[in-house]
Amino acid sequence: MTADKPDLGTLEERAGVEIAAAGDLHELTAVRARYLGKKGSVAALLRSIGELEPSERGRVGQEANAAKQRIEAAAAARKGDLERAGREQVLASQRLDVSLRGTATRTGHLHPITHVTRDMVQFFTSLGFSIEEGPEIETEYNNFEALNIPADHPARDEQDTFYLDDGRLLRTHTSNVQIRVMAGRKPPFRFIAPGRVYRHDLSPRHSPMFHQIEGFLVDERVTFGDLKGVLYGFGRHLMGRDIELRFRSNHFPFTEPSAEMDYACVLCDKQGCAACSQHGWMEWGGCGMIHPKVLERCEIDPDRYQGFAFGMGIDRTAMLRYGIPQLRHLFEGDVRVLEQI
Repeated sequence: MTADKPDLGTLEERAGVEIAAAGDLHELTAVRARYLGKKGSVAALLRSIGELEPSERGRVGQEANAAKQRIEAAAAARKGDLERAGREQVLASQRLDVSLRGTATRTGHLHPITHVTRDMVQFFTSLGFSIEEGPEIETEYNNFEALNIPADHPARDEQDTFYLDDGRLLRTHTSNVQIRVMAGRKPPFRFIAPGRVYRHDLSPRHSPMFHQIEGFLVDERVTFGDLKGVLYGFGRHLMGRDIELRFRSNHFPFTEPSAEMDYACVLCDKQGCAACSQHGWMEWGGCGMIHPKVLERCEIDPDRYQGFAFGMGIDRTAMLRYGIPQLRHLFEGDVRVLEQI
């Protein structure tokens, strides 16, 4: 070889040293390119063979190709060592100790309103009540007129009801289901109707959207005593046998006689708080005997049949059952609050 070019043995020795010293695949790639690339040292050496005497070219060419193969083999072996070391490092850093206790995953659970709704439904289905549903967008007739609510009643004012542009409205109670179910159907029958309702209202005990459960029963010889017996049983089923309940005389256009049913406020032990407006009692729902005019509008003979109806807020029941001071906590979706319930 010429003085400015290393001989074959020196070139192979240098390549071996640099390949062995490569600390990662990136360095090894650079070393391999320096010696085995198109512009590398081995390629330059092979091109210089043409400068030799013809008698020397064959021997030197064979030796050069053999050296090239040994360098490639050394580079491949080093690559395998580096890849194996990399895998072992990853495995060591991600090694799992199977003897350690596993990390508990967070699991979802039903919303408090769903729990209370299912409990309510279970109680009434055990008494033979069927479940009915109705539309949340309703006509004025089914939401008001059929329920004996006159046009000048405050509940029909825009300050209390969400009206749509086409004259329909968001139902203000689930009593619309009562009209839809009773119309054209012959007694006896008993139904409940849980669902969402909407009103212009916002306070610790009220929300513009909330949940109600409506119940009604029509048969011969139905009395107000039957209604009270069902509701007392219902209240104690939900809140325990020690819960205090009371009925107060009231007026509703669709029932006669009518009453309000109250729970003793468990949040303040009847001492008075924001949730019960300092009264010690929390309004639970309205009830009464179905007004004869409502039965007539549903083509049911009021001289032969009587019925009772009731409706109460599911959300307010959840407030009492779980000790929630503000109704908004049920709708804000704060997982930290819901997980405490």
